[in-house]
Amino acid sequence: MKIVDARGKTCPQPVILTKNEVDAGELEITIIVDNETSKQNVLKFGTKLNYKCEVENKEDGTYIQMTKLNNNESTTCVESEKIIKNIDKNQSKGYVIGTNILGNGSEQLGKSLMKAFIYTITETKPYPSFLIFLNSGVKLTTEGSDSIDDLQKLLECGVKIVSCGTCLDFFEIKTKLQVGQITNMYDIVETITNSDNTVMI
Repeated sequence: MKIVDARGKTCPQPVILTKNEVDAGELEITIIVDNETSKQNVLKFGTKLNYKCEVENKEDGTYIQMTKLNNNESTTCVESEKIIKNIDKNQSKGYVIGTNILGNGSEQLGKSLMKAFIYTITETKPYPSFLIFLNSGVKLTTEGSDSIDDLQKLLECGVKIVSCGTCLDFFEIKTKLQVGQITNMYDIVETITNSDNTVMI
């Protein structure tokens, strides 16, 4: 079994180190991480590639054992299934929203414009495949945002909504996330790369 020690590594290094072993053909991998964000990111990555994920918390870190399943099996890791729920696997277009205000100038006006922008998305079909929130944009998915109801509607309609975990940590609002999932830079880059059209806001 291959062991990947990702303790002390920041996003997206734990996922990339894991990916390197997957690409090398490893069928059993143990990844050691030391924070919740890295754990969630590795579980999400492993489940997506049809690895069974088992988690064991120890004094020196969290151990994630990934075992490759055959094509007739599916993951049984409940925690991982919760993480990947509602992800649209047929992504084609979407938005990367890197701010909680729209345009330059008045902050108050910018917040109103952003609220109107997200509401308009809910009224315009076809819906985008994904909405990625970065930097201060993650404030739109957390407690106190005026756009939670609109984003929830989009989520229920199958739109992938994710917020950068590093950004949530920076603003110390990870526990206030109200809609969507926490993601990492590897997943963000992969989503953008696989999309036919990504609009940066």
